[in-house]
Amino acid sequence: MTVWAVANQKGGVGKTTTTVSLGGLLAAWGYRTLLIDIDPHGSLTSYFRYDPDALDVSAYALFEAQGQKKPLDPLSLVHPTGTQGLDLIPASVSLATLDRQSGQLQGLGLTLTNAVKAVRDDYDYVLIDCPPVLGVLLINALAACDRLLIPVQTEFLAIKGLERMLHTLKMVARSKGHALDYLVIPTYYDKRTRASRESLSVLQRNHGGHLWDGVIPVDTRFREASRAGMPPAQYDARARGVEAYIALLEQLQQDQRNKSQTEAPA
Repeated sequence: MTVWAVANQKGGVGKTTTTVSLGGLLAAWGYRTLLIDIDPHGSLTSYFRYDPDALDVSAYALFEAQGQKKPLDPLSLVHPTGTQGLDLIPASVSLATLDRQSGQLQGLGLTLTNAVKAVRDDYDYVLIDCPPVLGVLLINALAACDRLLIPVQTEFLAIKGLERMLHTLKMVARSKGHALDYLVIPTYYDKRTRASRESLSVLQRNHGGHLWDGVIPVDTRFREASRAGMPPAQYDARARGVEAYIALLEQLQQDQRNKSQTEAPA
């Protein structure tokens, strides 16, 4: 099983769109895929027509059970998305209280790591949609994932958010003893605007070694798919944004195969 976390310490950069788009493609390609929403804002949860303010069963239960040392099957939290092969553990607003409760709920750091291990036989891929702030939720996702995907809107304020995210990764690397693999994904790219072109040049100049060589374009089909509550690939498989995510997913899977071959014993 492969686990990807989708994160950036800035909102509005395309995290949820990236999670839904990749998850929908993986499901369409026959992979059993689980999406986990740990952002208290619940954008991914709302995407699939669940209300983060009203849910009784959500990802919060994972942390509550871990802190109270109570057994919990993560599969009991799974909600359908309406897309075959694509499941969701939704977010609730209760997640926003976890940092304040960390004193009462002990040992939360490996909550997602343990949850992912528990569903290893049930899914091929797990994608975690993360909050844009540093705290117990983001640290959990970084500990649980095999690779971090960092969507970055091609504008200068978003690039500043990337710098904060990379600083966080350095701190995590020091505590784990090794660097976390990550990929920067340029999003909301509009070649007609100078801001997009110049921002992409900055990313290429400063982050080339970890930068995907494609871009996710501005595409109104993403908004329409969100209104319909469907992954973009299921809404319009020929949309240019979907084609971009197909190229991204192919690259991610090729990187995964290359890594497996490198790590395989001689």
